[in-house]
Formats: sequence, C-alpha cells, structure tokens
Amino acid sequence: MIPPFDYFEHRRACKQKQLQRSTRIANLPSEYYGLVSTQDRHILDKPIEELVQDVQKNLIRPIDILRSYGKVALKAHAKTNCLTEIMINPGAEQWIEHVNLKGPLAGIPISLKDTITVGGFDTSTGYSRYTGQPHLQDGTIVKILKDAGAIPYVKTNIPITLLSFESTNDVWGRTTNPHNSNYSAGGSTGGESALLAFGGGRIGIGSDVAGSVRVPAHFAGIYSLRCSTGRWPKMGMNTSMPGQEGVPSVFSPMARTLPDLIYFTKSMIGMKPWEYDHSVHPIPWRDDIFHSFKDQKTLRIGVMESDGVVPPTPACLRALQTVTSSLSSTHTIIPLSPPSPTYALSLAASLLNADGARTFRSFFRTGETSDPGAAQLSFYMSLPLPIRYLHYLWTKYIRQDPLWADLLWEIKERSVCEQWKLVAKREAYRAEWHRWWRDEAGDVDVILTVPNATPAVPHGGMREAVASCGYTFLFNL
Repeated sequence: MIPPFDYFEHRRACKQKQLQRSTRIANLPSEYYGLVSTQDRHILDKPIEELVQDVQKNLIRPIDILRSYGKVALKAHAKTNCLTEIMINPGAEQWIEHVNLKGPLAGIPISLKDTITVGGFDTSTGYSRYTGQPHLQDGTIVKILKDAGAIPYVKTNIPITLLSFESTNDVWGRTTNPHNSNYSAGGSTGGESALLAFGGGRIGIGSDVAGSVRVPAHFAGIYSLRCSTGRWPKMGMNTSMPGQEGVPSVFSPMARTLPDLIYFTKSMIGMKPWEYDHSVHPIPWRDDIFHSFKDQKTLRIGVMESDGVVPPTPACLRALQTVTSSLSSTHTIIPLSPPSPTYALSLAASLLNADGARTFRSFFRTGETSDPGAAQLSFYMSLPLPIRYLHYLWTKYIRQDPLWADLLWEIKERSVCEQWKLVAKREAYRAEWHRWWRDEAGDVDVILTVPNATPAVPHGGMREAVASCGYTFLFNL
C-alpha cells in the first residue's frame, strides 16, 4: 500500500503482533506461571556449564530448565516489556524433544535479539512492514545453537533503527530498565540486557555496531563481549541498514555472569562456525592464549579516561577510577592518549550515515515512530545545504560548541567516490592505531575505559546523548 494510506496498515500490523504475543503468553502451559519454586531456584542459580553437565548425566531434564527460565522470563517481560517473539510453545517445547544431549550447550535456553532469524517466526526488526512474514528456516546462528544442544526460547526488543541506546518501536513498545522503569535498558540489544539482568535467562546473543551489546550491559549491570569482526556468524539475520560495511556490525554474546560469558563464547567457537558461515575466520578457541592471560599475575593496563568529545559523567568516571585504584596494587597502570578519538567518532559517524539515512528510513511506513537520536540526525541531513551551514555557524559561534558543529557538519549523504575516500581514511586511521599501539602505548595488555559517557539514560534521553557513544564506536571503527 502506498503512503499515506499505509498508515492504517502500520497500525493494524502493530496491533496484530502485540495480540499475537499476548495470546502466545496466555496459551502457555500452567508450568510457566506461579511462584518460583525451590527446584526453579536450584536451576536458576547454576552456571550453564554445570547445567550442561547435569543434563548430560540425566540429573536435570532440559524441559525443567526451559520452564524455570521461561517462568522468570515472563515475569521479566511483565516488568520491562523486554520480549518480542515468544518461541516457547509452539517452538522450544517441541524442539527440546530433539535436543543434542552431547552438545556443549545441551538443554540451555538461549534468548536472541529480535534481528536473528528463527524458522517459523517473524524477524520484524521493529518495523511493521516485516511482520506477518515468518521465515521458512533457521538462520546460521540458530542452526549452530541447536546443533550445540541449545534451545532458543524468546526474542528480545530493540530500537527500530538499531541506532539508539533506547529500545523502543511501534511494533513492540518500549523496554524499560529492570532496576528503574524510568530509565532505558540500553540499545540496540536492550531487550536482552533487561531479560538477563532480571534473571529471565543466563545467556543471549546480540549485535554491535557502535556499542549495542556493551552499552546495554553497562546500563543493566550484566556482561557482554563485543567479538572481533569475523569471529561470529553474521548471516541469517535482518537489519535496518543492509549492505552497510563502513563500520562492520558483529554478533556477540551477553551473559549474567563472567563464567557463563566465557563458557558460552568458547562453546560457540568450538562448534566451528566457519563451517556454517563463509564470513567467519577459521580460528579455533586457543586455550593456551586464554590461560596465558588468565594466569598472568601482573598486567600492563592502559587507561583512557575521556574520548575528548563527551567527558564521562561523575558516576562513570568514579567507577573507572575505583577499578583503576583497585587494580593498581597488583598491576601496572598506564594513562593513555590514543590517536584522536574525536576524529574517530567523526569518521565512524560519517561512514555509518554515508547514505544520508536513506536506508533505515526506507523501511518506515507513514506515521511509524523513529527513535529520537536517529530522527534528529536524519532531519539534520535532510536540510538544504544553506540551512545546514547556517546551523553550523550558529552552533559553532553562537552556542560556542565548535566540536559538535564540526561533527554534525561531516555527517551527510556521500557519493560513491566520497564513500571510498572515507574508507581510505578509515584504513589510514587503523594503521595509525597499529603504529601507536606498537611504538607508543607502552606494550599494554588491555585498554580500560568507561563503556559510555553516561549511565542509563531516562526515556527520550538519546535526543541529547547521541554523541556519547564514542567510547564504544571507537573500537568498531
């Protein structure tokens, strides 16, 4: 249907998906309701490695693990609106009959970011136009998980553009922070962080292009690992910006505890994902390297306190300084000034938005709500050049904010020729980082910095905090 008449189609699709979700929840077996029992608590408190061992020894049934976590997941959803597709029944209760009991994730429920494709379910990515189109087969990540013995059981909420640290869209609504409902659980993998922080799961999978697993973990108080490009599969998913490779996005694990994060990551790599997906590098899990760092008594830790764009808020800076102070008694702390993070933020933002925000906007229907930060940048890029220049002058000389003025001025639609030049600049910047790390960084083992300039933001806060992502965006560039 053509605009503006597709507005009615949009509203109808949103109502249908929300009704479908509530119906699936209401139709679940009675075991998913009621109080958390002693048996549930016994399951919920166990690390996934121990749960796998218990399943393989026939001490715990996979169905009991699913129902314990499913019960708490529903409570998490009632509090935070974190779930999108409920894949328990039909879905997980049937898949569990064929679980690989010898797999490294035997019987473990896994939550997934809404963008990940599961056969029989939609991958709406928060857009109403993608609803009512269930996929015929599982995507790559889900195939690996099932082969490893895991049980995908729910998908979780996201921002519609995947470009915000708030997770809200018209299809599924707004996800709130489990610790304080007035604040965001992060984005773009905010539904995952809310679910895991509440206790409705132990491990899940998100994706990250500018901090989308790290910032939600920071906002909600869990663990995440932004994997290196080519380490995890990237096929079998949907996105708001297909074809965008200026700043690569990577799928990555999230977990409630650090041991679970390690075990989950090791298990996924142990499944040889390069045999499922051409984009994955054939590099096995290297225990010797892992233990060489784990067993190292003294590390050389570089600390970056500010990215030079948005200084950390007092709470975030205090946390960084507290950690640094605690580590200083046994490790060597080295203050770092890496190659300009300010330039990196400008370059990364230019690469990510080189299409002038046309791609993610092309999936909107009339009346569909965008997220505040993306809407602000999209509006700015759509302004005629003379008006943009006047705004640039006003920001630089009247507001006296030359840094923000210069950052905004560089974010605009680019020609193919200009895009290639940006990619060349990206490679030159990476080479400069490599040289700096080798010659000037003091042979550090790790860099420590804040996950974001701010703690969890109040709802709508990304309208003002859109530039706070430099601490994570830097390491995707």
